[in-house]
Amino acid sequence: MDLKDKVVIITGASSGIGKATAMKLAKEGASVVLCARSEDELNQLKEKIEKNGGKALVAIMDVTKPADFKKAVSQTLDKYGSIDVLINNAGLMPLSYIEKLKTEEWDKMIDVNIKGVLNGVAAVLPTMRKNKSGHIINISSSAAHRYFPGGAVYSATKVAVKMFSEGLRQELAPTFGINVTSIEPGAVDTALYETITDDDIKEKLKGMMEMTTLESEDIANAIFYALNQPDRVNVNNIYLMPTEQG
Repeated sequence: MDLKDKVVIITGASSGIGKATAMKLAKEGASVVLCARSEDELNQLKEKIEKNGGKALVAIMDVTKPADFKKAVSQTLDKYGSIDVLINNAGLMPLSYIEKLKTEEWDKMIDVNIKGVLNGVAAVLPTMRKNKSGHIINISSSAAHRYFPGGAVYSATKVAVKMFSEGLRQELAPTFGINVTSIEPGAVDTALYETITDDDIKEKLKGMMEMTTLESEDIANAIFYALNQPDRVNVNNIYLMPTEQG
């Protein structure tokens, strides 16, 4: 896909992977729709993109609310007339040991990491089906491949995203020309770790955070790679790890 003038919706765009991806794709000529709850951060990012010659639209939304997603899609269609790419990036990672029964955190992860992805697909699919083209990118994790301490629920949500992506690909790509990619990174230097409230897990992760992790820009580059292929090529998944991560 040639990204020049393509319309890309990005959730969780106010920081980390979402922000880096918005900057990267806007630089490549895409019109980016910046979605998150943080209005100030999104407006600052929009201003930065536009100063660099890019195009951006801010859509304040909570991915757990289908009505918010539908409103963002409506804003996008009103502004740009189409939707070419959805990047489901918003996510939470409040790791904890199951025995601590942090059930409210489990529910939040399910709502954001799984239902948020479903809401995004449901919102953009009518437009992409009508156009018989598009690309859906879902941010999964290396946790979809293996459990790590405190990651039982988080890993389960990312396995769901990975398998949902494969189901989407098989159902949508051959019939409607809509490509689907699951991005599955290892440790990335983002604010995800700030959502952890379990002190035992924080202590456990200290050693891991001393290594050189992936940067948000690395994930943005992986996303660009998947999008930048010819329409005949579907990159099913990209599984990337820090060199130092075992």
